[in-house]
Amino acid sequence: MHLFIVEGGHVEEELRRKFGPAHTYDFCPAAAPDLLTRLGAADVAFDLRDWPELHYEQPRQPLFYNTVAHSLTQLFQGEAPPLGPVFGFCGLPTLIDRRLLEVALLRPADAEMLAEVCAALGSDYRVVQDRVGLVTPRVICMIINEACFTLQEGTASVKDIDLGMKLGTNYPQGPFAWANAIGISRVYEVLESMYVDTHEERYKVCPLLKTMHLRSETFDLS
Repeated sequence: MHLFIVEGGHVEEELRRKFGPAHTYDFCPAAAPDLLTRLGAADVAFDLRDWPELHYEQPRQPLFYNTVAHSLTQLFQGEAPPLGPVFGFCGLPTLIDRRLLEVALLRPADAEMLAEVCAALGSDYRVVQDRVGLVTPRVICMIINEACFTLQEGTASVKDIDLGMKLGTNYPQGPFAWANAIGISRVYEVLESMYVDTHEERYKVCPLLKTMHLRSETFDLS
């Protein structure tokens, strides 16, 4: 299959690992003047912009949108339905190259097409609810947020918290290393979007994390 990816340069290596060398890839900037021509040559498209827009071009190819901060229902509220199938997935760095592709449906009728697309991509998948944060991003960002509260209170250091989580939960990396890898601002955006969507206290962003987002800082892991 020929995969067309808009604004996905920051996860190019991970996408190539996830779907493998059997496919061809076109990583396209959103401002590329030949975007429509390149889209027309694709079998499937991924739009990783903060507010994806490929459906405005009315393609018939399946579209995958990164919906960790906006559900598909939010994206298409008040808009004409897309011509082709549209799916939501987790496009956050470090959370793409996993055994299962986490996918949300805009229309239940597209479930059969999703099975066909994922089979062609060579990826197992699971359908999750179309809600902000999906499943895995919500859990990981909540863990990072709680770790930030612990750090803010001075209970433990960045190094101790990361090491404790790795040893205690067998996670591939600690919450602060994970936050740096995902991107502090992306973690903040997911948490803030979930809090706005649900108004649940457990999603309220730790002041330390918000400050780091505003200052474009990362955690010192040394």
